[in-house]
Amino acid sequence: MKRSNPLLAAAVGLVVMALSFGRACAESPAPPWLEPSLSADARADAAVAAMTQAEKLQLVFGFFSTDASWMTSDVKHFVRPKEGLPYSAGYVPGIPRLGIPAQWETDAGLGVATQLSPTPRERTALPSGLATAATWNLDTAFAGGAMIGDEARRSGFNVQLAGGMDLVREPRNGRNFEYGGEDPLLAGLISGAEIRGVQSNHIISTMKHYAFNAQETNRNHIDAAIDDQAARQSDLLAFQIAYEMGRPGAVMCAYNRVNGVYSCENAWLLGQVLKTDWGFKGYVMSDWGAVHSTVEAANAGLDQESGWAFDKSPYFAAALAEAVNNGHISQQRLDDMAHRILWAMFANGLVDDPVRGDQSKTIDYAAHAQVSLSDAEEGLVLLKNGGLLPLAKSAKSIAVIGGHADFGVPSGGGSSQVYAAGARRFDSAAGPMVFYGSSPMKAIAARTSAKVVYDDGRNPDSAARAAHSADIAIVFVTQWTTEGLDAAGLELPDRQDALIDKVAKANRKTIVVLETGGPVIMPWLNRVGAVVEAWYPGSAGGEAIARVLAGEVNPSGRLPVTFPASLAQTPRPILDGDPKLDALDESHPHVDYRIEGAAVGYKWFDKKGLKPLFPFGWGLSYSTFATTGLEARVESKGAKVSVTVKNTGKVAGRTVVQIYAAPRADRGWEAPKRLAAFAKTELLPGQSRRLTLAIDPRLLATWDPASRTWNIEAGDYQIMTGDSASDITGATTVRLEHRRLDVRER
Repeated sequence: MKRSNPLLAAAVGLVVMALSFGRACAESPAPPWLEPSLSADARADAAVAAMTQAEKLQLVFGFFSTDASWMTSDVKHFVRPKEGLPYSAGYVPGIPRLGIPAQWETDAGLGVATQLSPTPRERTALPSGLATAATWNLDTAFAGGAMIGDEARRSGFNVQLAGGMDLVREPRNGRNFEYGGEDPLLAGLISGAEIRGVQSNHIISTMKHYAFNAQETNRNHIDAAIDDQAARQSDLLAFQIAYEMGRPGAVMCAYNRVNGVYSCENAWLLGQVLKTDWGFKGYVMSDWGAVHSTVEAANAGLDQESGWAFDKSPYFAAALAEAVNNGHISQQRLDDMAHRILWAMFANGLVDDPVRGDQSKTIDYAAHAQVSLSDAEEGLVLLKNGGLLPLAKSAKSIAVIGGHADFGVPSGGGSSQVYAAGARRFDSAAGPMVFYGSSPMKAIAARTSAKVVYDDGRNPDSAARAAHSADIAIVFVTQWTTEGLDAAGLELPDRQDALIDKVAKANRKTIVVLETGGPVIMPWLNRVGAVVEAWYPGSAGGEAIARVLAGEVNPSGRLPVTFPASLAQTPRPILDGDPKLDALDESHPHVDYRIEGAAVGYKWFDKKGLKPLFPFGWGLSYSTFATTGLEARVESKGAKVSVTVKNTGKVAGRTVVQIYAAPRADRGWEAPKRLAAFAKTELLPGQSRRLTLAIDPRLLATWDPASRTWNIEAGDYQIMTGDSASDITGATTVRLEHRRLDVRER
């Protein structure tokens, strides 16, 4: 009788069991967190329930994904995670057994950036955030966001650190170029549209830097003082509007303190305003190096520590596990942290449509160049024109002077730095400027029969001789601004103001093209014939500038920021803080935003009766426009405005209809008037269009901290049209009844 082999029998049994289990798995539905028909909330609940404690802790701790030996010290050792994408902002491991992908994070809001690298990724660069805000066009902002989101996804990233939108309280701020201007409505809508565009690619966008991160000097420790009402009617309103439009999956908390408490452990900002009042369902990630605690940060509302090891300690690693185990942080709170991250991943398609590694060879760079070009053209602001623009076809010679215009256009520095193909570095006294190889000089030469000569502008006498010999002189001047460093003042650096003076004396037909990170003063303004603000115009910027100068494109940009006549007009002529304190970790410098409160930008100028160099909303065209038939009526919780706009000029063009609101009597507003609505429209010569715009009720209200409501006081309100904040063209009156709205405008 043949004896059976027990080991063989056991092995066969295991094979049969495995085959049976495989058939059962194939026949059974996917686990609930992988079921697309369920809500993101239900899926996140199911995933959290299936996770181990170690997996939850893994989800809330992010790594810097760049080789950075300088981060190694006696108390911490940093090694770049192998699974992270090289020279990128961050990496958070996934949970493969549950089908949860990793988070691959990239900077920023102007394109797919690369950390300092000998071989940076070459990607399309949008114009600066201020340039996009200067378009006053939500469709343009969305298109730019969709473009950079597409390049991020095709580069292997599923989290983009975009959505920069701190209000311009300080015109010297080194990061103003990343942001959306000084007005909460404009900045909120433009940033929200960009966020929506980024996330249309099934990736997460952040909204940053939350909040009151308005200067780079002492940014890691400076304490911003502001009261609740002023905060809600300014920066926080901008963030709220952007959140409502863009629905970002993540919010990045800032470096600075607010009213004594670091932003990333500020229970008022994170727990009360963001999560409770606005109902934010996504997660709060820290800025890189902005975490200072474990228990305080987690309990206040921080959900993910980013970019280890920029922080002094891995606060959300072993220390967080111990704090939960000891009850200093509840298990419920840790589960909420994981749930919020997972919710954002499910809601934005990161799980159902995962990135597939580096697909950058499939990027349509030609199409994306057109997106950047259109943004730059539409954001360029014609500040002054004494008849020199568009360039006369009769000109026989044009001198192009300065700004490396023979090569290209500048970009802002820091974590948002994009390296477009062919980019080149030019060192200046200000710092290492990266220029994109889109030459304004070559683009101008291609559009004129005039002889175009170039002078680099380093020797003002040589530049003046070139200008004197030409029919027209075009001076390109640059201002490099960057993360980590505020501008010393509002003058152009490297004695460029003196260069303009010299050229203007040699040729009265002088045009100045500004390529700046923000407002500058212009002591030479009355001596030049035309001034164009081109901002940092992106990787197709030279072509955009030339098309506008030549008249192929009718300029339609409007200023998203006030240009002061001098620093003396600003709330803080002397910058608060001290750069020497940046080296002292124990420092506690202060900035007092209670001075202006919610009266930021043009509201400050209105309140103080100051005349700026150029007002918010200012911008000229090669055509003329008229607004007539202004009507306003009470509608729902706010008001609706109708107006007819007509192109009264000889060329087609776009104009921005700006609606301002002002109470007839004192209603406790921070300033005499507010931007209440706007719309951009394109019209042929002689064409008119009737527009109807809704006014958000919060722009007619004040915030009441005691009841935590928006209150519209009964009475008469002026509704006005304006070509800028300083140029009102029409007005009507609407009577509003007293109304109280909750924090979400219901």
